[in-house]
Amino acid sequence: QVLQLLRGMQKGSEDKKRSLIQLRWALQNKETQQNFVRLDGSIRTLIGLFTSSLADIQMEAGHCLHELSHSSDPAVAEACLPVTSYLLTYLSGHSVEFMELCLYTLGNLVVESEAVRKQLLPQGIIPVLASCIQSPHEAVLEGLGYVLSQLLQAKEAPTEIIPLVLDSILPQHMLRLVCSGLKTGMGTAVEFAWCLHYIICSHKFNTVLLSLGALPALTSLLLELASEISQDAPEGLELLVCPVLRCLSNLLAEETGCEVQILDERLLVALFLILQYFLQRHPFIVPECLWLLNNLTADEPFFCSALLSLDLLPALLQLLSCSQMASVLVLTVLCNIAVKGPAYCQQMHQQPVLPLLLPTLVLPDPEVVGQCLELLHLLFLHWPEAAADFVRQGGHLALEQHQSTPELQDRAQALLDMVRQPLGAS
Repeated sequence: QVLQLLRGMQKGSEDKKRSLIQLRWALQNKETQQNFVRLDGSIRTLIGLFTSSLADIQMEAGHCLHELSHSSDPAVAEACLPVTSYLLTYLSGHSVEFMELCLYTLGNLVVESEAVRKQLLPQGIIPVLASCIQSPHEAVLEGLGYVLSQLLQAKEAPTEIIPLVLDSILPQHMLRLVCSGLKTGMGTAVEFAWCLHYIICSHKFNTVLLSLGALPALTSLLLELASEISQDAPEGLELLVCPVLRCLSNLLAEETGCEVQILDERLLVALFLILQYFLQRHPFIVPECLWLLNNLTADEPFFCSALLSLDLLPALLQLLSCSQMASVLVLTVLCNIAVKGPAYCQQMHQQPVLPLLLPTLVLPDPEVVGQCLELLHLLFLHWPEAAADFVRQGGHLALEQHQSTPELQDRAQALLDMVRQPLGAS
């Protein structure tokens, strides 16, 4: 059947088009894809039609190549190597629909084959994408974001791809498109937000993004996204919130030598609005918010003070029972606050922290309990009244349960030693 379609593609224009349409549907089958690329002259014939002067023939051939690009078989992707230069060429001056088709075909081929990626770089894919990113068409921009996000996830990206991207005009336009996402298109903003995330995760080039104002720009965007939260929030808002949170978290975690902190308490308010809104709808956003909260409070007393003064501690404590990961992160944030000293521990003690920690202490999860023990140690050290209250509430009995747990027994015993004084005094 594939051979018949191939022969039909070599006849008159009506036969060509009919055969291409049939081939397009047939190539959705994995076995057909493999059989097609093994046929002598098949790709050469398809490329001949893809470069046709007849727009409808060219488009149908493009759809066939797009179906081939979906294959997870690297041999199929590598059979398409001869078409990459044409795909790049057609990203200038053709119809929006055709450019979009070429972009997604390129993106799919990039995912599956290192050979394709290595061929595209010297062919000039980065300059071509840099030219396309100024397109006024949302469909083109979203497709371009898809190609770029696939390139930036490649194992060779930190050494071979990211430097080329950062030497182009792409980063400033990526940041612009992400930060105007609610105006120019959610899909485009999401793709480029992940692109920024992959660059930031390379841990080598963040000074470039910081020099472009990435931190204040993304902070302003997060405030804007939080302000959009309501019963009629834009569909798919969580898909943009997630990579934006990751970008901010990872930028703040970097040792860059630049002043990267944004001392704005509105950021905390925005985080808790997002937490509250997505807690039931999309729980995967919760740990993303808590990672950012952890990085904000880790070294900066400003955010620890703001979290207490804005009375956000009760809302944070409610997340202790959300999930294992959330519990660990909440306790880590509480440790970030407690380590700042007596004044912070006093304010924490005035909130219902201890009653909520007692159930946490008896959980069967050593990581959660271990982080809880660390928090108790800081509270008792800086504010001994907390130790006395802890004993009055029977907390020492919970500690005694961990004296036989190998990874916890030393810390549990150390805390028991700390609370003996108030226990003896009482």
